[in-house]
Amino acid sequence: MSKPHFHVTAGLLWKDGKLLITKRPQGSHLAGFWEFPGGKQEPNESLEKCLEREIKEELGIAVKVRRRLLQVDHEYKNKSISLHLFHCSIISGEPRPLGCDGMKWVLPEDLSRYPLPPPDCLVLPQLKEWCKRHGMEQDT
Repeated sequence: MSKPHFHVTAGLLWKDGKLLITKRPQGSHLAGFWEFPGGKQEPNESLEKCLEREIKEELGIAVKVRRRLLQVDHEYKNKSISLHLFHCSIISGEPRPLGCDGMKWVLPEDLSRYPLPPPDCLVLPQLKEWCKRHGMEQDT
């Protein structure tokens, strides 16, 4: 029997050289873990529209998806996912934790101090390289 496969989006939102991470809500898969904001793609929804919708629901802000950065695939016991990471810019609003149990702005080098889901951990080495190449600056 094959496992269900999901496409999941995550956005890098920058402020003063820091990235925004959110805490997964109690009662959810991987509750209490920190992650980049985003979520599961709905049928007939582009990855970009998915990310814009999920961030609006989680944080109450409008974002512009700027650039696709990378994709990582991960196998859980009962499902598999493809995590699509994008660089985003906030176009309106101030983030607040609506669909999550908290949020923090953290330096990229401090991300490893937070419990992250396995797919988010997989992007850290590539994210570190990307930050080095781009000077950890927000690209608006």
